[in-house]
Amino acid sequence: MSPSLTLEGWTGKRLASLAAGAGMVAASYMTIRHFFAANYPESIWEGSFCDISAFFNCDSSAYSSIASIAGVPIGVFGAIVGGLVVLGALIPSAALERTNKSLALANGIGVVTLALYSVFVLGSLCLLCTGFYVSSLVSLFLFWRYGIDRDAGGVVGRWLRPSAAVLFVLVLFAATQAWAAARYHEAKRDAQSGGVAARIVNQFFNLPQVEWPSEISTLRTVSATEAFEDAPIRIVEYVDPLCSDCKFLYEQMTGLKEDFGDHMNLAFQFFPLEAKCNDVVEKDKHPGACEMSYIAAYDPAKFEAIIDEVFANFEDAKTPEWRAELARRYGVEAAPTDSATIAEVARQIATGAEYDKTSDQYEHGIRSTPTMIINNRMVIGTFPYEQLRAIFQALVDEAEGDTRFMENWEE
Repeated sequence: MSPSLTLEGWTGKRLASLAAGAGMVAASYMTIRHFFAANYPESIWEGSFCDISAFFNCDSSAYSSIASIAGVPIGVFGAIVGGLVVLGALIPSAALERTNKSLALANGIGVVTLALYSVFVLGSLCLLCTGFYVSSLVSLFLFWRYGIDRDAGGVVGRWLRPSAAVLFVLVLFAATQAWAAARYHEAKRDAQSGGVAARIVNQFFNLPQVEWPSEISTLRTVSATEAFEDAPIRIVEYVDPLCSDCKFLYEQMTGLKEDFGDHMNLAFQFFPLEAKCNDVVEKDKHPGACEMSYIAAYDPAKFEAIIDEVFANFEDAKTPEWRAELARRYGVEAAPTDSATIAEVARQIATGAEYDKTSDQYEHGIRSTPTMIINNRMVIGTFPYEQLRAIFQALVDEAEGDTRFMENWEE
């Protein structure tokens, strides 16, 4: 018998292959579960952004363009590949091992690519995805070190001899699973504008009311009326301009502005999570966030254009060189050392200490970004577009006296 990973009985290497495959399946299941929990939470308290650190952030991956393919979470494909490795360890055959070996190579290239994309493009790394990456690379190592045909000449002979019959069955199975996952994804998305949205709105109106901060920023990204209090939808948004979750909310608000721009005032309250200027919360997550806040706040006439550029060039904005060039182009080079600007941002940050704690871990209610005060109700983090839209629509209808609409949100 030629050397093999799985065909020599229950050896340690075969058990290791079984464990690696099981690890791939388990990690895939957790990433799929997190994908739906993050994108389609079923209550106002679920699906909030991960708060491990700016880098170790599962939600950045869950909300990214690579999280799904044609509506199918990529974890589905990972689970199928991992499941085939498990099957190959439990019911070994030469055809199955050759197929798994080919898939291990393709999967290994794929996970390295995804990891590099996450780190260098998204600027974060999902711990759940990392579990899949590690298990996949362990599996690839085992096939390289012990797999069938390892003494064959050339890449094709060693790696690219899958069984056509096994591949055919695999493609059929993957297609049916992908179709089912896409339909489930579609159903979850549609549900956000139905029963789930109704529950979210009901929960929002039952949140305890809080006071507005003692100082509300005059800088707005949406402005329906001159006086802040005159709009049906009034939002004070505590923002760190170098926070990826704030970028996501900014993109949501850009879409919502099309439907509710005539009804909404959105005040941009600076709350950089950098110890250099923020002593309300003990977090030092985003170096340069204080400087970026000063640059954006320095000239109110240029504020919105600068914020648009920051979120459009989010990864570049984290570098001192890009921030300096941005300040030069807008003629606000004096911002980082301007005492009036520094004092203004400090006053906005200080208002975060005016709210009672919402977690035993933190001293004050404003303790992360984004945090919104929407019509005197505090919302920490964010949730799907459909749910925010439902809340905004309810607030507009409430202001217009449409009680029938409000009754529709009652459970």
